[in-house]
Amino acid sequence: MDNISDHPSEFDGPAHDAAPSQTDVADAIGSDERRMHVRAYNYWASLLDGRDYPSIEDLEPGDIADFGPHSVLLDFTEGSDNPATPYIGTAVRTECDLADEGISTIADVPSRSLLSRLTDHYMQIIANRAPVGFEAEFVNQRSQSVCYRGILMPFSSDGDTIDFIYGVINWKTVGDSVEPAAPLRAMLPPLADEEPEEEEEEDDAVPHLRWEDGPLADVAVATDAQEEEDALPLVTPLAADDEQAGLADRLCAARESAEVCKAADGRSRAALYRALAMAYDFAVAARRVPDDYAEILDNAGVKAQARAPMTPIVKLVFGADYDKTRLTEFAAALSNATRKGVDFGGFEAFLETVSGGLKGLVAAERKARRPDAQPVDRVALGKSALRRAASLALANLATNEEFALVLTRRNANGVHEVVQLVSDANMLDRALQKAAG
Repeated sequence: MDNISDHPSEFDGPAHDAAPSQTDVADAIGSDERRMHVRAYNYWASLLDGRDYPSIEDLEPGDIADFGPHSVLLDFTEGSDNPATPYIGTAVRTECDLADEGISTIADVPSRSLLSRLTDHYMQIIANRAPVGFEAEFVNQRSQSVCYRGILMPFSSDGDTIDFIYGVINWKTVGDSVEPAAPLRAMLPPLADEEPEEEEEEDDAVPHLRWEDGPLADVAVATDAQEEEDALPLVTPLAADDEQAGLADRLCAARESAEVCKAADGRSRAALYRALAMAYDFAVAARRVPDDYAEILDNAGVKAQARAPMTPIVKLVFGADYDKTRLTEFAAALSNATRKGVDFGGFEAFLETVSGGLKGLVAAERKARRPDAQPVDRVALGKSALRRAASLALANLATNEEFALVLTRRNANGVHEVVQLVSDANMLDRALQKAAG
């Protein structure tokens, strides 16, 4: 099987023994948000907040309207041999003919179901310590040929250990034939959430992702994407000195711009930037007429938030039922523009100057909110604790397993002695993999 870390030369990534960086993985996954796995990866990356892995506390699969029904959560807190399945999306359950109850661990997953194809790959996450994509075809429990594509993403409860994995999978039922005369991916129409891809000559400059068990998948954005974006009817912002434009009029204009952005399904940066710019102008105008703004909030049933003043703004413009992660990002971007003193009508020009665009602006705001935060040196803390720990006899280790992982400390006589049993099953698995060569 192939994965990202097996081909560092193709992605300018790290050597095989090193985990791929988030930039390497993002480049390989691609940027075409018509694809569900790309949107899922972007969601995962938005939760990192400077950490190696997102916190499991930030994940609510049932609240993700976009791909939540196509997702599965694996829980490794009780061990890696048979992880629990606390969440299985409704679309996956329907496709796999699963009852509401009865699937509580990996061992319960039917072997010929689509769910088994997703869960088959989870050990790759443990080995790579980074998101892993996969793509292939198989014959399901109804004897139908299915083309599927998915991604598995690591989460952590403590910031260090991968003890949860979140998977998202999309599929296309091909039909009853299980012996196609040509490679399946070349014959099939695109998956449900994709546009047809134009055939083009191979270009070494185009990034590719070698999916774990499938053919090379071209992740270049369709060549007509820019033409499609240029054709969007962007809403014209209301001028700052327009005396006829009340606060409600500015909100209506911002909402109209947001609808254009939604209609583009997130594929148009111009539409998104225009919608955010008009939301920002509405926020500036709202500060000038606080009573009118309070009335709009009350009528909409949206609460003002002193600690997050831009959150009500983006809810009013994009809708309170819009993706929560995106609303949080939008609010952070508008807050940073306020922090930088951007004036009415200046948001789009300001955003164009920010390194990394919208993502860079969001990252800058999050960093600004915790300027005094210092990273915790957990390695140093661990060493300090183990220097004070009493030594342990191997015969007294509290484990009945065949293999165990221990930490040793060199004592005053220069001899290493056991000071701690490492009970993390994931770390033991990695050690056994290293031992296998």
